[in-house]
Amino acid sequence: MATDGDDPGDGSPARQRRASLGDRAAWRVLLDQVRPHRRTLLLGGLLSLAGSLAGLAMPLMAKQVIDAFGAGGTMTGPVLGLSAAVMAGALVAAAGRFLLERMGETIVLASRRTLVDRILRLRVPEVDRLSPGDLLSRVGSDTTLLRAVCTDALASLVGGAFTFLGAAVMMAIMDGLLLGVTLAVVALVAVMGVVIAPRIRRASLRAQEALGEMGSMLDRALQAFRTVKASGAEIRETAVVTAAATEARDRGVAAAGWTSLAGVGAWTSIQLAFLAVLGVGGARVASGEMEISALIAFLMYLFYLVSPIGQIIQSLTQMQNGLAAVTRIQEIVLLPAEPVAAPASVPTRAAGGDPVGVTFADVVFRYDDDRPVVHHGVTFEVPAGGMTALVGPSGAGKSTVFGLIERFYEADEGTVAIGGRDVRDWPLGELRAMLGYVEQDAPVLAGTLRENLVFGAPEATGEEIARALARTRLDDLVERLPEGLETPVGHRGVLLSGGERQRVAIARALLRRPRLLLLDEATSQLDAVNELRLREVVAEVARETTVLVIAHRLSTVTGADRIVVMEAGRVRAWGTHDELVAADTLYRELAATQFLVAT
Repeated sequence: MATDGDDPGDGSPARQRRASLGDRAAWRVLLDQVRPHRRTLLLGGLLSLAGSLAGLAMPLMAKQVIDAFGAGGTMTGPVLGLSAAVMAGALVAAAGRFLLERMGETIVLASRRTLVDRILRLRVPEVDRLSPGDLLSRVGSDTTLLRAVCTDALASLVGGAFTFLGAAVMMAIMDGLLLGVTLAVVALVAVMGVVIAPRIRRASLRAQEALGEMGSMLDRALQAFRTVKASGAEIRETAVVTAAATEARDRGVAAAGWTSLAGVGAWTSIQLAFLAVLGVGGARVASGEMEISALIAFLMYLFYLVSPIGQIIQSLTQMQNGLAAVTRIQEIVLLPAEPVAAPASVPTRAAGGDPVGVTFADVVFRYDDDRPVVHHGVTFEVPAGGMTALVGPSGAGKSTVFGLIERFYEADEGTVAIGGRDVRDWPLGELRAMLGYVEQDAPVLAGTLRENLVFGAPEATGEEIARALARTRLDDLVERLPEGLETPVGHRGVLLSGGERQRVAIARALLRRPRLLLLDEATSQLDAVNELRLREVVAEVARETTVLVIAHRLSTVTGADRIVVMEAGRVRAWGTHDELVAADTLYRELAATQFLVAT
């Protein structure tokens, strides 16, 4: 199940991947996201520049107004020109801003699509080490941060940079000395940004990790919601989630501290620049080297520097948050994933065909290097056609057999073959297309009953659906439901009983017309009547395909063509029910405890 592989305090693979994705690599990934939209970025930047130029005309026009006022002339023309410049600049800047915002939303959509596609193609061992809550956090909050970077930060950075450059050029035209005084103070902001920016990114990354951990804790409680209530554990679970939320708050405060320090430093630097320009410029006006109107215009340009510098600082801060988001997104993108199958090689529905057999030859397997060995040289054969059962105590490694057949996991040693062909030689899509798999907990997805039934065979006909419903005795359920097949079944099928969910999962597998049907405890939640009916269905299906069943309830498999007995990761015996009762003590004991033979 999920481990703490992404916990920021461990030495996990996630930490190692994070270390390998340095600042330079994160910037490269971020720029790769923007590169396909460089024309839009250029156009938005040019519009921002045009809007900035219109605004930058204001101080010069203000100087003309002052000079005209001093000379006793009319001010109507300069005032009208000033108003027109303001309106034109606002409209052009708004158009540029819209283009950049739209570009950012497009980038985020592409990122989310890539991330979701990657998550759904991750290898099962990787998902086992991750938490669903943390994955949801990466798709949700991390991509939202990326959107802030690609819209607010990028738009502000482009607009602020153009405005800053335009103001600097105009100030250089007016008075080079005062520009030098201004840039000397502004340089302090740049130095401070270089020092603080990496700290902002690290603090933001830790805050986002803590947010993902909080999501994991809440997801844990929601997945076992009824168990939490039945155990009276609401207060304890609230405390666990609250502790994670507090940790997220503390780390968020740390990130906010560095961000605030950057903002205060920028504001202080601007104030110092204003005082320096006022002092030097005032002295030059007093000595007659500069006109008062020119000083006023220069100070107005200085204020034009305040806004873009603030925008640039804020944008760079958001960029650091975005780099942290990129890092967390890339951690998932860099995880090993299953290959993308060519569409032509993955039928939307199993095409049917002859039953296939299964061979395990000296298979050794463990779930991870630090986990105990699950299979110790497992060897057995499932003939093509008919029904074979796997039985044995819990922890014997029976469900792992199905995981290896489906290639959710790869054997460390030995060979798993289907139809005489090593599973590693089968194209993955083709392999899974010929399998029908009913998991032990028989998951049902949120949606309608019909959507669940055709999940593995979306083009199934109404006649085929009706036949599957009748075979699994779900037709009575459909008649009782208010909207029939179109009735929503709730989150995880909560509106269905356990037995109904199990039968839905079996019907879903039968609709695929598999060449090999895998049933993991397929009758564990059925009553005696439905179990008997399902045994008849399985026997009927076994005449058409190969059925491999895992069963703790031996009554469901006594008629199997072959029963394989497993214990502690090994195969200890195989044969028919009668043969095993006579020859194997473990099987005889299991049968006796279920009153199938005399004690």
